[in-house]
Order: sequence, then structure tokens, then C-alpha cells
Amino acid sequence: MQKYEKLEKIGEGTYGTVFKAKNKENHEIVALKRVRLDDDDEGVPSSALREICLLKELKHKNIVRLTDVLHSERKLTLVFEYCDQDLKKYFDSCNGEIEAEVVKSFLYQLLRGLAFCHSHNVLHRDLKPQNLLINKNGELKLADFGLARAFGIPVRCYSAEVVTLWYRPPDVLFGAKLYSTSIDMWSAGCIFAELANAGRPLFPGNDVNDQLKRIFKSLGTPTEDTWPGVAQLPDYKQFPIYQPTMSFSQVVPKLSAKGRDLLQRLLVCNPAHRMSAEDGMAHPYFYDLNPALRT
Repeated sequence: MQKYEKLEKIGEGTYGTVFKAKNKENHEIVALKRVRLDDDDEGVPSSALREICLLKELKHKNIVRLTDVLHSERKLTLVFEYCDQDLKKYFDSCNGEIEAEVVKSFLYQLLRGLAFCHSHNVLHRDLKPQNLLINKNGELKLADFGLARAFGIPVRCYSAEVVTLWYRPPDVLFGAKLYSTSIDMWSAGCIFAELANAGRPLFPGNDVNDQLKRIFKSLGTPTEDTWPGVAQLPDYKQFPIYQPTMSFSQVVPKLSAKGRDLLQRLLVCNPAHRMSAEDGMAHPYFYDLNPALRT
């Protein structure tokens, strides 16, 4: 820790405090995430271990870079590259206006980061604006992998207690314990809509029931015809049969027709029909993306 000079506290993470700091040797600005190690704990929290293990494997321009891990008896400190703000703070600063090109750029970078995670068999499982960091060059990076999980064969049951409520897909809200990359794609769709509306959340539910009702009132209540097996999910309960009422042109009025088509392909109740990150990057919405962003 002698190597770093703390400059200011910049937030509270899932399991500790985050500081802006300077590396005294090379003067690089970094973020220090300090993990609390309670005396009665059995070592390091599993979420911190998981984040360290996964981020050591996931090296990509759209994933926050873990540069060092400092461990003492009382505390564990993760050293990350520094980003100026998260997407939530960006929303707060943009006064209800985000340029269409910025929306497209941020979504493309989100999908590219996810495609890399998914191709390396990692689910993020906690995508939300607070966990997407933005640096001064307009680069977006996935962060906070404390709930992330490696997936693969053999199929295992995962926790349904993942993803912040507003960004949690209907299958997980119904208690699904078998899920795959589609869990992150629903969250990406919710974030896309929020980007298009300069920070207004799409489905701001108060609890699980309210969240499901908001989704079904907009997209229609799923049935065994539209989503085979839905009634077998652990926490399934019947909802009134709502017809789809969401007019994407009204919900995201500033989004182009191609953008609305992409959003519609992400926000699908049946997880089997949700678009993948890889396919999303190839969608016509991105045909006129600045070529520099594709490199």
C-alpha cells in the first residue's frame, strides 16, 4: 500500500470502499477497492475471490482492468484502472439529453464486452448503469464482477438471487435456476432503453410481483405457447393475460427504427429467443457506427 497515495473516496462497492489513488512510482491514477475482512469471517469474501479470479482471465478493452491485488491480515485491496464515472453518474450529468451517436457507441461497447465474457463462459449477472464505467475517452467498461459466474458443462443450478430488480429478466424473476447468457442480454436491453431515454429506467418495479406486472403489461403475458415450460418455473404464478401494449416508438421516441428493432429482440420474455451479444453487434442498427469504434 506504500506504493499508492489515496486522493479521495469515490464510492461504496458491493463489499467495500472505493478510493481514487495515485501510484507514486509511475504517477498513474488508479481506483482502489478495499474489501472488508471481518474478524469473524472465514477469510476473503467469495464475491471478492470470484472477481479476482475472473478478471485475471478477462482481458478486454470493454472490461475494467485489474492491475494488482494487495493482501494483508486485515484487508484486501484490489487495484483497478481508473475511470472517471459510471453510467448512472453520466445520466445524472447529461440533463436529459444523450446524442444518438453516444447511445449507439455505448451500447456497442456493452455488447462487445458481453460477447467477450460469454465467449469465455462468464455470465456477469449484475448489469446496471452503476456497474458500467466510462472513462474520459468515452470508453465503456463492464465492472463489478462480484456476482459473475463461470458457466458450462455439466449444467449446474445457479442462484436466482442475482441481478438488480429493474434489470432482472422474467425467467429469473420466476425463480429459474438454469439460465445462460440470455440473463445478461435482458439487462442489456433495459440499459439500451435507459440510454435512449437519457437515464429513465424502463421497468422500475417496487418488488418482484410489481416488476413482472410492469413487464407483462408492456410486452404481454407469456403463455405455454409463447414460452414453453414457463409454468414449470419454481416461482411461477399466474398473471392476468395482458396483451402487448408497448409501442416502442412511444417508449423510446428518439430511437431510430433499426434501434427499436434491436431493442425488441433483446427484450423477449422467453430467454431462448433473446438475441445474443454477438448477433446484436451485427445488427443493422450499427451499420453506420463510427469505424474507429469497431477496432
